[in-house]
Amino acid sequence: VQLVESGGGLVQAGGSLRLSCAASGIIFSISNMRWYRQAPGKQRELVASITSGGSITYVDSVRGRFTISRDNAKNTVYLQMNSLKCEETAVYYCNAQGYDYSSYDYWGQGTQVTVSS
Repeated sequence: VQLVESGGGLVQAGGSLRLSCAASGIIFSISNMRWYRQAPGKQRELVASITSGGSITYVDSVRGRFTISRDNAKNTVYLQMNSLKCEETAVYYCNAQGYDYSSYDYWGQGTQVTVSS
């Protein structure tokens, strides 16, 4: 199983980035996908989630600025991040959870997002 994030980088405050997470080794279409982030010295935080059925939730702090989406044909989940803030500098992680004969919970390696002032 692999979850490979990409799209992180350095951006100025107010800018945008689009993160991607390409999954392999799982049945992506039945997986619930999540984006988390972890800033230095802080706990990992759930940012956005999208279920296999397409239901979406966001943490309050990003609602209206971030958009999570999925492309089951490409086994990829995205996180479009607009109007980024300096305090959103963090490593962003992709997570896949689901059930296929047994439950599973997989993580990507993370991608660094740095928002400068």
